Amino acid sequence: MNKDLTVRLRPVSTYSIVALDRERGEMGVAVQSHWFSVGSVVTWAEAGVGAVATQSFVEASYGPLGLALMKSGKSPRLTLKSLLLRDKNREARQVAMINTKGETAVHTGSRCIPEAGHSVGDGFSAQANLMSSDRVWGAMASRFKAARGTLARRLMAALEGAEEEGGDVRGKQSAAMLIVKRKGTSAPWEGKMLELRVEDHPEPLKELERLIRIHEAYAEANLADDLASRGRMTQAMRRYSLAAKLAPEIEELKFWQAVGMLNHGDIEEAKPLLSEVFRARKEWRRVLFQLPNSGLLKTPKGIIESLLSP
Repeated sequence: MNKDLTVRLRPVSTYSIVALDRERGEMGVAVQSHWFSVGSVVTWAEAGVGAVATQSFVEASYGPLGLALMKSGKSPRLTLKSLLLRDKNREARQVAMINTKGETAVHTGSRCIPEAGHSVGDGFSAQANLMSSDRVWGAMASRFKAARGTLARRLMAALEGAEEEGGDVRGKQSAAMLIVKRKGTSAPWEGKMLELRVEDHPEPLKELERLIRIHEAYAEANLADDLASRGRMTQAMRRYSLAAKLAPEIEELKFWQAVGMLNHGDIEEAKPLLSEVFRARKEWRRVLFQLPNSGLLKTPKGIIESLLSP
């Protein structure tokens, strides 16, 4: 952290939010910037520990070091204080942290490029620098508090609020969102709920919102698969149907919905879905034909052949 600022000039000026959703047991961080691949630098989170956003003339080590110190038991306030004391360029940094209790800490250095500031509330911190307006971080806070739904949707609302007030003075380029479980897990790969990045796009927030919708669709499909594997077909079919409705442009979701119907004995209901899928991509016929050998389709061979006939 002690290298001269002129040597490591990485002006990842941006707006971001770190937040906790106590009701859903999730916490996360979201960001948008006129900087390529902003998510690879700004967003950090670990299940059972907390989330960090590090930006402005960014020092990426605030992310992993902040999580490590919070994991050891330090509060966000003490964690951020200790890291800032070691950083001679701290006045050029903007950093926010939150832990599993919803405790936050944020620093906006005096050398962050105006407009720069932050707004802290119950279970969140919104921060921004090099903005078009000093209303940006307040708008983020207001939109986050007013939003309903999943944490992903609430974080998205905060980012949209920033953009409505002018956002980054340089324009738009990339965005990212990372959400983890509030409680830790012995299997680290199970702790990450969502990780999406828009690396370079003319409308990064619109693209991020699209990816969130696709993520939600596949999450429903995964739940449906789990329910189906336990023989709870009625519930599984509801999930398959919801997945297909969330992302109607993805024929694979319709395909697996149809497979679920076939395994449930709903042959006639599956036919129109399969016809639609086959029209979109003929190779799905081959996939359907191969499924019985994998134990994923228990429909009689004669019925499968009739479904595959032109």
